[in-house]
Amino acid sequence: MMRGSDPDGLVRIHNTDMAVLEAGEPRSDLPCTVSPNKALLGFDLRFHAGYEVAVPLRELAGSENLLTILFRVTPEQKRKEAVYFVQRVRVPPIEEDAKGEAYLQGAFDLGEGRYKVEWLMRDRSEQVCSAYWDVEAVLPERDKSMALRVQPDEILAAEFEQFKEEPPVERTSVEPPLNVKVLINFAPQNTRAATLQPLDTSALVSILRTISREPRIGKFTILAFNLHEQKVVYRQHDADRIDFPALGKALETLSLGTIDLKRLSEKHGETHFLTELVRNELGAETQPDAVIFAGPKAMLEQNVPEEDLRQLGAVRYPMFYMNYNLYPYRVPWRDAIGNVVRFFRGYEYTISRPRDLWHSVTEMVSRIVKSKDERQLAVVPAQ
Repeated sequence: MMRGSDPDGLVRIHNTDMAVLEAGEPRSDLPCTVSPNKALLGFDLRFHAGYEVAVPLRELAGSENLLTILFRVTPEQKRKEAVYFVQRVRVPPIEEDAKGEAYLQGAFDLGEGRYKVEWLMRDRSEQVCSAYWDVEAVLPERDKSMALRVQPDEILAAEFEQFKEEPPVERTSVEPPLNVKVLINFAPQNTRAATLQPLDTSALVSILRTISREPRIGKFTILAFNLHEQKVVYRQHDADRIDFPALGKALETLSLGTIDLKRLSEKHGETHFLTELVRNELGAETQPDAVIFAGPKAMLEQNVPEEDLRQLGAVRYPMFYMNYNLYPYRVPWRDAIGNVVRFFRGYEYTISRPRDLWHSVTEMVSRIVKSKDERQLAVVPAQ
């Protein structure tokens, strides 16, 4: 995002660039194809918009080049509050007879509203490609209660750092804050994937962030694990905030593309790992107000034996499972973690869209508050 250096905050644009943006007529003296992306709501509750650009490699042939992309986004309701973005791409030496195309992309975030995008790209010889389009970010009527992270008609730079520090949250002061334990399985949707894809980590981190932003929750115990590797990746105990940078650093230790011979030789190793995890975390002496499992489907050859679950006895707190599943119709069956939660009469939510995340957390916190109130009433002696 471009920011003005003048005291008035105005962004200064070269006259030639401004003339192209103001003209509103597509140009192609630098041949390129611009494909705008629709504004889509992410699990982070921000609308994401952007574009993709294709440039024939022969148009970039030569020793070196520099492509400068400049565009502005203007809210329809606040035309004086246009926001400018710049992107520079260094082009390496390319042979004269090069075939194919170079693909570039850019992104920005929006609040609800209608916007005009005026876009140009120029090379060092001042050849220009320009394009213009409208983009609309709107919530369906049934989702209007969702509290988005970007205000209406607001335009922001896209966020690419998934594990940045979470801003402070003003917690409720009316009653003691809730204390929750979150057990989250950081694993890809595709069980055969060798790495965690950004789409997967973004959704799982968004689940944690949505929980952390709930004002009625004041204490967090976080346990991040990977069921395939049978490994606990990160622990944080009884904290007043979730340490996202530390979690991100810990996840770098995952090696999904390697196979441990010891794990291969152990039959039902994942089931044994999950059994021990449940025994250690649900049977702990400290009693949270709720235990929350989160992660993608964990389809194992064998579920945790019910006999092992019975040995834990009755739990006195509600249990939840936020099952991140982009394609629920492909695997509609209950997984190993879902069976554990069902055994303890917990609640399972399928998280396929942003609205699922918002509504599940809202309902989940209401259930936790109700359960805590009932337990407190149960221990009050009769008068």
